[in-house]
Amino acid sequence: MSLRPGYADDLRLAHVIADQVDSVTMARYKALDLRVETKPDLTPVTDADRTAEEIVRGQLSRARSRDAVQGEEMADTGHGPRRWVIDPIDGTKNFVRGVPVWATLIALIDGDEVVLGVVSAPALGKRWWAAQGSGAWTGKSLAAATRLQVSDVGRLQDASFSYSSLSGWEERGRLEHLLTLTRRVWRTRAYGDFWSHVLVAEGAVDLSAEPELALHDMAALVPIVTEAGGRFTSVTGVPGPFGGSALVSNGKLHDAALQILDPIDG
Repeated sequence: MSLRPGYADDLRLAHVIADQVDSVTMARYKALDLRVETKPDLTPVTDADRTAEEIVRGQLSRARSRDAVQGEEMADTGHGPRRWVIDPIDGTKNFVRGVPVWATLIALIDGDEVVLGVVSAPALGKRWWAAQGSGAWTGKSLAAATRLQVSDVGRLQDASFSYSSLSGWEERGRLEHLLTLTRRVWRTRAYGDFWSHVLVAEGAVDLSAEPELALHDMAALVPIVTEAGGRFTSVTGVPGPFGGSALVSNGKLHDAALQILDPIDG
C-alpha cells in the first residue's frame, strides 16, 4: 500500500505500537494467573488492559510528546488539537473467557476529525487500519495488505446485519426498534464489539449497530469504515464517534436503518 504524506508517519508509529501491545496481550491471553477486577461501571478490567495502555502511552510520550492522549484505563494527558484515543483491549469479556474476538484500538483525532485508526486482533491473526485519504486496509503489515471495500447491497431485505447484546438495547428503550430492523433484513448475527464494524468495512456484513459506546470504543473504527466507502454515525444520526452509539453501514442502507432505529415519529 502507498501512504499519503499527511499521516503516514503517525500510521507507521501506530503499527509499531500495536506490534508491541500484541506481544503483551497474547502473552496474557488464557494465562492462568490473569488478574481480573471489576471497575465502578461493573465492567471487567485485567492486568493486560492496564499494561497494554501503559505501553501505548509510553511510546506516545516519547514519539509524540506534544500530543494529547485519552485512554480507557488512565487519566487523560496533554492538550492541543492532536489527540490519540486508545482502547487497550476492546472485548475484555471475550479476552477473559478465552474468546479470540478482542482487539487493541488506536486512533488519532486531529481537531474534530478522526484521521487515523488501527485495530489489531492478534488472537484472530488480523489487523485493520486506515489513514485519511489513504484508503482502508487489512493484513499482517503495511507491506502485506489488502484494500477494504464495503458491499454494494442496496436493499435492507438483502442485507446482513450484526448487532450487540439484546439487553443493551432493552436497557436503553430501543429493543423494539432493533427487532424491527432485524425483521427487515436478510440475515442477522451478533458478532459484537469491533468485529461487527470491521466486517462492514470488509464488505462481509452490510450493517452493524451498538446502542451505547464510549469514544475509545469507536474512534479507531471510523476511518476504517469511511475510507472503505462506508458511513459511521450514532443510532440517532450524529456523524462519527461522538454520538454515544454506533450505526455502521455500506452507505446505501444507512438512511433506511436510521429511520427504523430512530424513527422521526418516535
